[in-house]
Amino acid sequence: MGDSSDFKIVKATKEHLPYVDVILKTIEDAAKVRGTGIAKRTPEYLSKKIEEGKAIIALKDDEFAGFCYIESWGGKKFVANSGLIVVDKFRGHGLAKAIKRKAFELSRKLFPHSKIFGLTTGLAVMKINSDLGYKPVTFSELTDDDEFWKGCQSCVNYDILLRTKRKHCLCTGMLYTPPEENEIKTGENKNDHHHTENLDVVSRWVKFKQFVLLQKNNEQKRSAGKTKNLLSFLFGI
Repeated sequence: MGDSSDFKIVKATKEHLPYVDVILKTIEDAAKVRGTGIAKRTPEYLSKKIEEGKAIIALKDDEFAGFCYIESWGGKKFVANSGLIVVDKFRGHGLAKAIKRKAFELSRKLFPHSKIFGLTTGLAVMKINSDLGYKPVTFSELTDDDEFWKGCQSCVNYDILLRTKRKHCLCTGMLYTPPEENEIKTGENKNDHHHTENLDVVSRWVKFKQFVLLQKNNEQKRSAGKTKNLLSFLFGI
């Protein structure tokens, strides 16, 4: 087993456009396995991100290994690193972390004054985000751009998000806030002092939250099922 240094991890350019189809297929397959949604994108959308220089790609001897792209929301006040994916056979090399870091660095370069956020159900991604200076936040602290939230429609848990009026879901919101200008000048960054000691506490909270929300969701589905069966019995509908 190697490490991420065995891979070529670069900003994607037009020469990487032939990989678009395999990238989309890898993202789609991963979403099915996870049982959660990754916002579905068209080949045209992904190609545009690559052409704009807003994507990171990882290759192993010219074979596709991983990917991530950058989106801006709310008039560029918020930025998200989306579609983070690693091909199954290349997992275990620290590749996701390396791609995420590259995407984070590119985001900071392109949007130095924007807040960077993400939604995730994975504790591994939470750990990566935490190491980069992200902190868990409520959904109210994230972008209110409707176009972003429309991307959640492809998730199997979208009904939970709707039911809670976009306040809660199985995902955890994480946010990186850029340093103030005076901190930039002095070379100080509060996020540099961010620690991950509380990540275990956060992970326990995430598991509890997911348990509660799923329980409520299952209860609603059972209730709806009973109502449907009763109507069918009484009225044949």
